[in-house]
Amino acid sequence: MEWSGTLFNLFMVLLLVLLNGFFVATEFAIVKVRESRIAQLVAEGESRARSVEKVIQNLDAYLSACQLGITLASLGLGWLGEPAVAHLLHPVFRYFELNETLVGSISFILAFSVITFLHIVLGELAPKTFAIQRTEWVAMAVARPIQIFHKVMYPFITFLNWSAFRFLALFHISMEPHQEAHTEEEIRILVNESHKSGLIDQTELMLVDNIFDFSETMAREIMVPRTDMVVIDLHDSYEENVRLVQTGRYTRYPVVEGDKDHVVGSLHIKDLLTGILQGEHQAIERLMRPVLSVPQTISISRLLTMLQKQRGQLAIIIDEYGGTAGLVTLEDIMEEIVGDIQDEFDDERPEVEQTDDVLSFDGRMLLEEVSDYLDIELESHEVDTLAGWIYMQIDHPPQVGDTIRERNYVFVVEEVDHYRITRVQVKRIGNSKVEEQGER
Repeated sequence: MEWSGTLFNLFMVLLLVLLNGFFVATEFAIVKVRESRIAQLVAEGESRARSVEKVIQNLDAYLSACQLGITLASLGLGWLGEPAVAHLLHPVFRYFELNETLVGSISFILAFSVITFLHIVLGELAPKTFAIQRTEWVAMAVARPIQIFHKVMYPFITFLNWSAFRFLALFHISMEPHQEAHTEEEIRILVNESHKSGLIDQTELMLVDNIFDFSETMAREIMVPRTDMVVIDLHDSYEENVRLVQTGRYTRYPVVEGDKDHVVGSLHIKDLLTGILQGEHQAIERLMRPVLSVPQTISISRLLTMLQKQRGQLAIIIDEYGGTAGLVTLEDIMEEIVGDIQDEFDDERPEVEQTDDVLSFDGRMLLEEVSDYLDIELESHEVDTLAGWIYMQIDHPPQVGDTIRERNYVFVVEEVDHYRITRVQVKRIGNSKVEEQGER
């Protein structure tokens, strides 16, 4: 009869270890499972996913249920497990005719070690690892059982939660509802981890990064500078403007009156060519359309909204003195999300070219982008572009071959258009070619 009681206790020990593992696996699974994935499964008609959805919508209560289950199982192991194992070991040590007190002590220590091992390995670590590796499967498997346990133990769980709230209130700590929302930085980390795991490709990673940078980018950072603007001047003859459109590579042109500080509208070449094909030479003033003017500090996300409302394709960027700083097209804005868009008329060099150990950057490239590319910090609160940063380092009009050393790099002016720096070569210091270039 005594041995039957011991075997029953051992069976209860195994059951309590499994129950402990169940509650541990449940706790990790319902915390780690992705709510968006469960919502997708619910939409697909997966019945078990509905149970998981109900659990994660009331996460704090079900976590309390898991903690209660783990605590009860652990207490049960201590109550039944150690005496049962000690009772099994006791006759073994008595066989060696050891002192009764010593036999009891050794049996207790070994029983405690065995129960602790089973509790940690089978009741904690193994179910935790399994739940992390198979989160979705485990969550759907345990959702209904934990709901039943929660209903049975609801009065106790409610009382324990109320007691915890009251205790925290003594320290003026409020219990906020569980929040699943992620910050921008957390989402970036998640996306980067997904990219490293091969779940998303480089293009998708770039799109997410660009979208987060979108609202922080100002119009002046992406604008075509005033010096590069191709415009139609009302003071020029009709024939001159037609030749400009015929030889140009754009579909829309700003219309100015005298100079680029006086932009009075925009012209779509379709309107001009339609008149020519019909044999009508209408005045530019009658063909041009209104153009949007915005300050250079406006965010491109807001500028995009304004262009959409006005059904416009380009905007004139105004500097702090009221003059024209440049222009931004709808394509320029979209390129900040999807990257460079080249058509059959684009013959521009890439922003970055690499030949052996030499990099060649477009002078209009943003200083922040160059810094990220080279993994160094090029700071300037007064300029936005690489060419502007070079200007800040020299005290004379730029010339091809002008050299600046910064950190582990040498920056060499590669191309100049009048006083404008158009291309910059960059090499790492330490290479013999770099040293030769730096001495010029």
